[in-house]
Amino acid sequence: MKKLITIIGPTAIGKTSLSIAFAKAYNTHIISCDSRQFYKEMSIGTAVPTTFELSQAPHHFIQNMSVEQSYSVGDFEKDAISLLDELFKNHDVIIMVGGSALYEKAVTHGLDDFPEVSESVNSELELQLESLGLPFLVAELQQVDPEYFKEVDQSNPRRILRALGIYRSSGRPFSSFRSSQSKSRKFEVVKVGLEASREELYDRINKRVDDMLERGLVQEAEKLKDFKELPSLKTVGYQELFPYFDGAYDLEEAIRLTKRNSRRFAKRQMTWYRKDSSVHWFSYKTSHTKIVQQVQELFMES
Repeated sequence: MKKLITIIGPTAIGKTSLSIAFAKAYNTHIISCDSRQFYKEMSIGTAVPTTFELSQAPHHFIQNMSVEQSYSVGDFEKDAISLLDELFKNHDVIIMVGGSALYEKAVTHGLDDFPEVSESVNSELELQLESLGLPFLVAELQQVDPEYFKEVDQSNPRRILRALGIYRSSGRPFSSFRSSQSKSRKFEVVKVGLEASREELYDRINKRVDDMLERGLVQEAEKLKDFKELPSLKTVGYQELFPYFDGAYDLEEAIRLTKRNSRRFAKRQMTWYRKDSSVHWFSYKTSHTKIVQQVQELFMES
């Protein structure tokens, strides 16, 4: 059976370089399931692979659209599955990598079926967001759906509104609609995870933010400030800088918030990934050669 190797783990753990090692070992392609690397205007703040890294293997879904385009996780599922069908005609193994857990799940397991949310419910939520603020809605989500509250990006209003819309429309928490049943796929999924101690991970995150700043993150974000209300810009690394441009606080505070929110994001990522017992975990310090060899041994056993 054809195999899709997915490389998962928290932000700044080293997934990109490992995915390239796998792609070179199997002479194959890499699919990105990082939902922020899709956008061509967002490069530094999304840690898009370097020109050299991109040259090491064919990559897909990297800076292939504009922030002004609307693109959902459902769109990605359809497009990624269609691409895999084509790539598997000439390759037995394809690599997928990225930190957007829902997008990874869309390809490997399929999306869950959620009830429709009425226009009136959506309008009411939008009004409450404007008049009462995001913290009010986050507090409601914590009360009605503590399970989803633990893993959702609490600074992302779209995710909060979506979950509350489902709850208010159905009377059931958003998390209750998530199914453990997977869609049938024509390929086998092998999940490889990278991990680190909390102290090591947080140090890597802080250093990555410093590196992004040196490479021009502030200037990149400033060019995008007119698009700050778009869903694509509701992401760590940009949303902390927009208030700085508006004079809400100084650059030092923007940097502190970026590092803090990046660490919180990593914690939520691991909360999600740890629920999946099928992941083969490795220390980020393990050599790529050793990881590739051990995964190859898994293939021989299966």
